[in-house]
Amino acid sequence: MKFATWNVNSIRQRQDHVLDYLAREQPDVLALQEIKCATEIFPVDVFKAAGYDSIVVGQKSYNGVAILTRHPHDVTHTALPGWETDPAQARYVEIRSCGLVFGNLYLPNGNSGGSTGYDSKLAFMEALALHAHGMLQAGQDFILLGDYNVCPTDEDHAPGALSPDDALVRPQSRAAFRRLLWLGLTDALRALHPVGRFYTFWDYQAAAWQRDSGLRIDHALLSPRVAERLLTALPARDERGRPQPSDHVPLAVTLADATG
Repeated sequence: MKFATWNVNSIRQRQDHVLDYLAREQPDVLALQEIKCATEIFPVDVFKAAGYDSIVVGQKSYNGVAILTRHPHDVTHTALPGWETDPAQARYVEIRSCGLVFGNLYLPNGNSGGSTGYDSKLAFMEALALHAHGMLQAGQDFILLGDYNVCPTDEDHAPGALSPDDALVRPQSRAAFRRLLWLGLTDALRALHPVGRFYTFWDYQAAAWQRDSGLRIDHALLSPRVAERLLTALPARDERGRPQPSDHVPLAVTLADATG
């Protein structure tokens, strides 16, 4: 089984990129973030013609998440349990498919809105940890994937790419990410590649792509039985070099077939 996560930074601008990726890679599930469109104008029919159902939680101009799947599914959540904002923000959608729960998240960046914006980021991470704990207690196999807006360690960003007080690297952000790992979740990429620089984001500014000044902020965290099936996990780096790319690239993960 193959699944991937990709912050597309506007589905209307990147629709053809996504279609090309689906045709080439044929993931079973593709989680999209920052679709930047209302639910009702997401191109459901376009992806249906490509063989994928769309589960969409949209928002005009900002945020927005969607899951594309080739398989039968049930929608389990259209918002992260325990995290609310006013006005509401489209940052989480979850389905059950192929015996797994897929939680697709777009975590707040935390650098805007002052202390309130950063507190919202930490509150999201707290709610995510509680939700993960509940699923673990229930014996549910799951994957939490998406744009976490956290560089877990210094190796997860290029030297000089971020200031020490950036919300993506603050001690509280990293501690909240580690809490998810301490629950028993596995960072898919680091399980297979414990060292090395594997970026998933390069800013449009300051020639970040040309200088390889990137960040690893898109992650797939696996519950214990899912982690036992892990085969591969890598960013699709070449996507960033395509014409009019997103500033993120897909992170693709493959699992061995379930047994028993």
